[in-house]
Amino acid sequence: MYVDRESIFYYLTVMNEQYEMPPMPEGARDGILKGMYRFRASEAKTPKARAQLVGSGAILNEVLAAQAMLQDRYGVGADVWSVTSYAELSRQGHAAARWNMLHPAEPARVPYVTECLKDAPGPIVAASDYLKVLPDAISRWAPRPIVSLGTDGFGRSEDRRALRDFFEVDARFVALATLAALARDGAIEAPVVAKAMKDLEIDPEKADPSAH
Repeated sequence: MYVDRESIFYYLTVMNEQYEMPPMPEGARDGILKGMYRFRASEAKTPKARAQLVGSGAILNEVLAAQAMLQDRYGVGADVWSVTSYAELSRQGHAAARWNMLHPAEPARVPYVTECLKDAPGPIVAASDYLKVLPDAISRWAPRPIVSLGTDGFGRSEDRRALRDFFEVDARFVALATLAALARDGAIEAPVVAKAMKDLEIDPEKADPSAH
């Protein structure tokens, strides 16, 4: 900031969950600063279907677990994206939209979210420890609407595992949301989703967390 004379600041978000930080993937630095980068590509050779999973902060571990679950149990190849700043992605998207509005005769600028996901196949599912409004804030620039999972609802005093089950943001619900989106797109059959709910012990009559 001082050397480059930038009017900008960086911040650190401190969480209370202890886990080992993975090494920075090669070539990810620019994406980290811009707000989003592909953290882990699918290793599935001949997947039945494809999807894109988006996570941020501590919930990224749940997204990675969902990636493995989808591949091992259901033959779905999913890439995992890490969002380092929804706010930066939203600002950049609005800036591109504003520039395009004011320069109609010039080649349109492409929002960074669009650039990242334009060639990424399948539904996009984003999980957050915060509200769904965060992933929703960048959905307009994604090539397809984002399926958002978040902790909408009133605060509760539970352990982390119970809370993520209650708010439907753990690996099981990330996998289920992905399978449901694939079924809506016709990429898999609906009975696969019903079977997954039984496999993952998810009650379809579970209370809506945002209504409590």
